[in-house]
Amino acid sequence: MTETAEIMTLESANSMPAVSGGYQGAFSSDTNFEAAQRMAKALISSTLVPKEYQGANNMGNAIIALEAAQRIGASPLMVMQNLYVVHGKPGWSSQFIIAALNGCGRYEPLEFNMVGVEGTDEWGCYITATTRRTGKELKGPTVTIAMAKAEGWYSKNGSKWQTMPEVMLGYRAASFFGKRYAPDILMGMQTAEELNDIIDVNPQTGRVINDSPDQAVNTINSILKEEATEKVNTETGEVTEGPAADKPAKNTEKDLEERLSAAENPAQVDDVLAMIDDLRSKAAKDRITEKASVRKMDFEG
Repeated sequence: MTETAEIMTLESANSMPAVSGGYQGAFSSDTNFEAAQRMAKALISSTLVPKEYQGANNMGNAIIALEAAQRIGASPLMVMQNLYVVHGKPGWSSQFIIAALNGCGRYEPLEFNMVGVEGTDEWGCYITATTRRTGKELKGPTVTIAMAKAEGWYSKNGSKWQTMPEVMLGYRAASFFGKRYAPDILMGMQTAEELNDIIDVNPQTGRVINDSPDQAVNTINSILKEEATEKVNTETGEVTEGPAADKPAKNTEKDLEERLSAAENPAQVDDVLAMIDDLRSKAAKDRITEKASVRKMDFEG
C-alpha cells in the first residue's frame, strides 16, 4: 500500500463515529468503566489488533485506547494501530495525525507547502488549511532541514531525515500545525517520529534512556527516589533542596513569562511552550500555558 493510500484509509476510518451507545469516557463513572471493559474484551480477543492489546493481560491498554478513541472521535482499531510507545512515552504515527486533522471536520484538507531549494538547509515545509467555520487560512510553523540539524534530528543514528527528508519535513510540519491549532486532537502527545528523534539522554539527569522495560523501570524508580528528597518552590518551579538543586537551572517561570511578553509571533509562543517541561511545578506550567493561550489570541485578533 502506498503512503497516500494509507493516509486515505486512515481518513476514512477517522470519519467513523466515536464509540457509540452513549459512551462518555471509561473513567467517568463505574458504569462507564464496566461498559468499557465489555468493549475491550471484544478487542483483546481479536488477532487484528496489535499484540500490545491482545489477551487478558493487556485489558488496561485496550481500555486506554478506547478512551483515546472516544476523546478524538476515531475508530478504536485505528487508535490501536497508530499509537506507539517510544522510550516509555506514547506517540501517534504521523500519518494518523494527518488523517485525524483532515477528518475532524474543522478544516479543508491540509496543504503541504515546500519552500527553499531541495538539497539545501533552507529546504522546508509548512502546512496551510482553511477553516470551514470562518474561511480563514491557517498557517503552521515552517520546518526546515536547518532546524532538523540544529535540533539533532538529522544526525541521530538511523535518522530518516537523511534518507527520506521530504517525507519527514511534511510529517513534522503536520505535527507542528496540529500542536498549534488542534492540540485536543493530538491529546498533548508527540508523534512516534518525534519521540524517535529525541536524543536518548535525559538532559536533566544525564541518564541514557534504555529500551529495556526492566531498565526503564529501574530508571524511573531512581528518579522517583531523587524527587522524593526534593523540595520545589510551587510558585516558581525551582528546586530548592535535593539532588537537582545543585544542577544548573534551566528556564524559570519568570524566564518564560518574559519570553512570552517579548514574543513577536505565534511561532515564538510555541517556542516558549516547548520549554515548559523546564518547570517542575504543575501550577507554574498551567499558568504559563494559560498566558500563552492569551498571547496567541492577541496575535489572532
